[in-house]
Amino acid sequence: MNFKKGDLVSVLDDVISGEVVAVQKEIVTIETTDGFIMKFTQKELVKKNTDQHEISKKARINNYSLLRENVEFVKGKPKTKAKRDNKKDKLPVMEVDLHIHQLTKSRKGMGNYDMLNLQIETAKRQLEFAIRNRIPRIVFVHGVGEGVLKTELDYLFSRYPVQVYAASFQKYGLGATEVAVLQNPT
Repeated sequence: MNFKKGDLVSVLDDVISGEVVAVQKEIVTIETTDGFIMKFTQKELVKKNTDQHEISKKARINNYSLLRENVEFVKGKPKTKAKRDNKKDKLPVMEVDLHIHQLTKSRKGMGNYDMLNLQIETAKRQLEFAIRNRIPRIVFVHGVGEGVLKTELDYLFSRYPVQVYAASFQKYGLGATEVAVLQNPT
């Protein structure tokens, strides 16, 4: 990929983005959004074609259309298509709020990468706690945002014996995921 001075780029395997300030053969120098000058090979970078706020706007539109697919309207009132076992619905649900302000007193000195790691480690610790203590359902409140945390959570959940659902829209909106722990009765 050819980069030129002024291009907005993101690092593929890290949570770093910035503007290209120099290009020398395969080495691209960028100034990060935090003001640091860093060098990467061209293979480590990808161009950002649109502003992240524009991506967020599109994500909200896509989430709304996704919501419309999962809800059927009957006589003007929403009625969800997914049916669940009434017995399970009566059990209390463990809720884990992954918003960063709920996990730490101060974000000072934390970058996006540090915050994401704290959120993922918290989710992992709470999920393992639920499995150990045979808690059947957990709701992870992650928010809507750009979907980075939700994507990482989906990857985390794929490594455990769980089923993943969209949490109750009435209670959480689009920013939560419900996890049902699959456990063998002993």
